[in-house]
Amino acid sequence: MDSRRLQDRLYFGLGRSARHVGQPADAFRPDGPFDPLKRQNRFLRLPAAFVPAKGGVNAADTYGRPLWHGIFDASYTRTGDYLVLESDTYFIASQAPLLPVLCVTTNRTISIARPTLQTSTGENNYGGFTVNGTMPLMELWPASVLSGGRGGSTSVGLPTDQATMYLDILVPAPNGILLLSGDRISDDLGQSAIISSAELTSLGWRITAKMATT
Repeated sequence: MDSRRLQDRLYFGLGRSARHVGQPADAFRPDGPFDPLKRQNRFLRLPAAFVPAKGGVNAADTYGRPLWHGIFDASYTRTGDYLVLESDTYFIASQAPLLPVLCVTTNRTISIARPTLQTSTGENNYGGFTVNGTMPLMELWPASVLSGGRGGSTSVGLPTDQATMYLDILVPAPNGILLLSGDRISDDLGQSAIISSAELTSLGWRITAKMATT
C-alpha cells in the first residue's frame, strides 16, 4: 500500500476517533496577515480532540507546554490553519504524512508592527522613531505567549530596578511577511514587547521578545 493511501486511512481513523471523543470545532484558514479568525476565513466544522504531545491521553496538561496532538480528520486541513473549540484556539504547526498532527494551543492575541523613521525633517524636527510611526505586519493573530523564564537587568542598576522579562512566542507564518529584530509586539492585554530574535521554521515563527518598559 502506497504512502498516500496509508495517510488517507490514518486521517480517516483519526476522524472516526474524533467523532467519539471530540467536540465540534471551527476551522479557519488565514488569507493574509490580518485577522485570521474573521468570519469569511471559516471553511469547515469538524469533530476534534487534543491530547498532550508528550504522554498522550494518559498524561495531564502541565504548565508551560503549548504542544498538543490533534485528533481529527486532517484530510481537509493544512499547516497554519486554526481550530477553535469552545474557548480554546489551536493552530496546526505540522501535519507531516503518517505522523501525528502537531498543534499549538494559544493564550494571547498579538499584533506585530515595524517602527518607521520620521524623515520629513521640514515638518518634523525629530528624525528618529515615534510611537505612531509604525507599519503593521500582522494583526490579531492567536499565539502561544509564555514566559521565557529569564530576565535582563536594567542598565542603571539601582536597588529598585526590576528585571525585564523575556517571552517565548509561537505563531503561524503568513506568506510574504518577514519579522526582524526590533519589530514591536502588542497583545490583547495591552502589553508590549520588542522582538529580540525571530526564527522562521517549518512549524511557523519562533520568537523571543523582551517586554517593553516605560
